[in-house]
Amino acid sequence: MRRKPLVWKLFPVYFLITLASVLLVALYASNSLREFYYSQVESDLGVRTKLLENELGSVYISGSTDNLQRDVKRLSKTSLTRITVISPAGKVVADSESDPAKMENHSDRPEFQDALKGKVGTARRLSPTLHLTMVYLAVPIKDGGRTVGVIRTALAATALDAAPDTIYRHIFIGAFLITLFAAVASLLAVRWIDKPLLKMKEAAGRFANGDFSSHMPASDIEEFASLSDTLNQMAAQLDTQVRTITQKSSEQQAILSSMKEGVIAIDNEDRLLILNPMAERLLGVDLGSVKSKTIQEAIRNAELQKFFEKAHISPAPVTDEIVFRPGTFIQAMATPLLDANDKKIGVLVVLNDITQTRSLENMRKEFVANVSHELKTPITSIKGFVETLREGAIKDPDKAGDFLDIISRQSERLDAIIDDLLALSRIEQRIESKEIEMKTGSIKDLILAAMVSLQPKANEQDVTVNFECDEDISVRMNAPLLEQAVTNLIDNAIKYSPGGSVTIKTQKTDHEAAIRVIDTGVGIEPEHIPRLFERFYRVDKARSRKMGGTGLGLAIVKHIVQAHNGRTEVLSKPGSGSTFSIILPLG
Repeated sequence: MRRKPLVWKLFPVYFLITLASVLLVALYASNSLREFYYSQVESDLGVRTKLLENELGSVYISGSTDNLQRDVKRLSKTSLTRITVISPAGKVVADSESDPAKMENHSDRPEFQDALKGKVGTARRLSPTLHLTMVYLAVPIKDGGRTVGVIRTALAATALDAAPDTIYRHIFIGAFLITLFAAVASLLAVRWIDKPLLKMKEAAGRFANGDFSSHMPASDIEEFASLSDTLNQMAAQLDTQVRTITQKSSEQQAILSSMKEGVIAIDNEDRLLILNPMAERLLGVDLGSVKSKTIQEAIRNAELQKFFEKAHISPAPVTDEIVFRPGTFIQAMATPLLDANDKKIGVLVVLNDITQTRSLENMRKEFVANVSHELKTPITSIKGFVETLREGAIKDPDKAGDFLDIISRQSERLDAIIDDLLALSRIEQRIESKEIEMKTGSIKDLILAAMVSLQPKANEQDVTVNFECDEDISVRMNAPLLEQAVTNLIDNAIKYSPGGSVTIKTQKTDHEAAIRVIDTGVGIEPEHIPRLFERFYRVDKARSRKMGGTGLGLAIVKHIVQAHNGRTEVLSKPGSGSTFSIILPLG
């Protein structure tokens, strides 16, 4: 429905009322004036007719028709009045305008009938003879108390209507001016009423936009002033309530946004009410696109949907572990969602991503298994050769010497594994307790130190070690630990590049420094690269053990680099060598 301003609703009403009133008054005045003129004419006709009655009555009674006709015409010209003499039977005896013989019987004329009864008869109608609207007045002609005829006088109404035209014109001009004045006055009055309403509308618009600091303007109209006071009080109360609600909402949003757990709230019809950012990330959805949708529409996971169904049915809290997607484990905890009256209005679910925990548990289990296997292998070998020596092999000097060499190598291997485990444990403890002391130092110096310590091994393997350094780069570091990490990488490169070359490069960007160890070895298959830095992970277990590796060297590198807030990268292609990089932040 089309809305209109108040001024265009009230003004037409006022204007139409005023116009109708003025028109009614004008019509009433014109009709009254017309009636007044008619009355004046009838009165004048009455006087004229009385005068004519004396003069024409005697002629009529004498029976001289010719004299009567002649006198009627003469008196009609003198008085400017039509005169008709009628017999009691209604026959026209004389008429000033027409031939009496040709005129119809007038017995049915109301003024004639009244005159026969001895009264003064009047009428207004269209004359069939003259075809004009006429005003008639008839009086009886008496002879000895007996009515012997009727004298009727008449005036044409056209002349009568034309007479007051000027007055009518003045009346209607006055009515138009009054109407125009009333319209202007009505418009001003409506504008006067509308002005405070417009101000109140503007203030209400500011309230609607959340600006409660403004106030409704005061008005000298009692009703408007009362309304303004009421709206100002309402605005103050709304301001307080909105501030409270906003503060609580901000606090709740801050809490929900800061939680590491996903929070989901649904109503009794399974429609989503709340979804915090962590839940959005876990579920891979956006609250804006799924709000008010059912959980079945928003989340395509059968296990989670079953969990919500179970939570709806159970009056007690429900806990379960869900495989949300391959490799992603979620612990879900659900409790009934209650309102202020402890009435259940839905379900509140907290989701905790335990994928990392599961992964750590699996890594721990695998680590224990690997440690057990790595330790058990040399111990089993040592025990076996000791038993062999006890059973008599010690009496054979050649065999006894070989067995003792094997026992010695396995003991060294066992010692190396334990040393690496202890080193790795010490590094982890120092990282957790933040006991690693950092100082700004030169990368070039520690690389040269590592190369010097590994040069004999490189010579044994016939490996050429090169160092390319465009500029001396300084970073905050723990020099012994970082040197150990670089040593481990160079050592691995030498082991797997016999007869080849190893190149150490340093590079610098705006924010980072990189140490890259590039070998010309056999390379690594792509599927092994993501797990290279896991403890005891080996690409070729038999070959790694043969070369004397413990399986912990790269794990130690990873932890040392993490302690320096850096990262490791590996690029390798089977048959084309490998590039191991340590990337550290500058400063």
